[in-house]
Amino acid sequence: MSKRDAIFIYNHEQLPYEFSKEHPFSPLRQVLTVDLLRSLGAISDDDMIHSKSASDEQICLFHDHSFMEAVKHAGTESLGNGSLEKYGLGTEDTPVFKDMHLAASNLVGGTIRAAHEVMEGRVLHAAHLGGGLHHGFRGKASGFCIYNDTAIAIRYLRERYDVKVLYIDTDAHHGDGVQWAFYDDPNVMTLSIHETGRYLFPGTGAITEKGNGKGYGFSLNIPVDAFTEDESFIHCYETAVREACRFFKPDIIVSQNGADAHHFDPLTHLSTTMETFYAVPRLAHELAHEYCEGRWVAVGGGGYDWWRVVPKAWSLVWLEMTNQTSKATGNLPEDWLAKWQDRALPTKLINTWKEPSSMMPNIPRKLEIEEKNNNTLEKALYYIRENQ
Repeated sequence: MSKRDAIFIYNHEQLPYEFSKEHPFSPLRQVLTVDLLRSLGAISDDDMIHSKSASDEQICLFHDHSFMEAVKHAGTESLGNGSLEKYGLGTEDTPVFKDMHLAASNLVGGTIRAAHEVMEGRVLHAAHLGGGLHHGFRGKASGFCIYNDTAIAIRYLRERYDVKVLYIDTDAHHGDGVQWAFYDDPNVMTLSIHETGRYLFPGTGAITEKGNGKGYGFSLNIPVDAFTEDESFIHCYETAVREACRFFKPDIIVSQNGADAHHFDPLTHLSTTMETFYAVPRLAHELAHEYCEGRWVAVGGGGYDWWRVVPKAWSLVWLEMTNQTSKATGNLPEDWLAKWQDRALPTKLINTWKEPSSMMPNIPRKLEIEEKNNNTLEKALYYIRENQ
């Protein structure tokens, strides 16, 4: 595969999207990922495309104008605490910070640019790992997400190119903002596999959330049980995504690649290993070629073990796009490990792509969890199986 078959959207203007140095949602994740890819010799400056900030008009493809104006003025004297709370700003999850509108609109611009480049036929695939802020609502920030870049980009795809979009979300948290944005749209199918909302924010994503009106059947949720391991997660993912493609026949795949389903993640309760993060982009890549003439946009999302998980998981998205997954075997580059180990302390970096078996969790309820997930999967897929 030639270099121009895939592009990587990244620029330093996105890095100010940082609530605080202590906040779990850190732009350092992007820096670590790009640096790892460079150490592997898997990416060059020619592969990387800078994006510009999204315009107000583009942001309002999805968001209310009043919400955008609130974001612009957040943290200034022009908004009191009551107004901030109304818009989901100034909370523990989504505190205000200087120039937050500019930082957030830069992320939106990156996802729009990725979608545009693919649809214009200049590349087959595009990765924008700074995107994937899937909890943002039309008029409210939520769960670390100010603007919902993915919902905006999907609306852009619908309005400019009139294509059918399959959105696949493998973040441990349900992709609620994107789902509700297109809940009544039969031309956008949202598929989210996530930890059950019984234990985890945002508490949505039940199998009964199937869409509304003409969009009924085009929302698909697979809420897996806490402590789900690789085998069950991958089985549910592969089965659901294959059947969704067969049912929906998309023109383009947009995948959200949250890295918080890993058992190291401090904010979730799933028990997958790096095996899952090889499998997720591999299938998206395969089905993009089978159904969409290769059209695939991949964004990032959650993932809160910055050091041991996210750089590897997100690198695997790009390595899959460019047929370089053979570089993700054995040990990580020594120069990358040496560069970041001191800063990672007290976390000890793992020097291999796959964690040692001694670090993998022992789940006594493994068979029970697998059976429960299989039952959930069957119920979730019933409608599309009956209507193919």
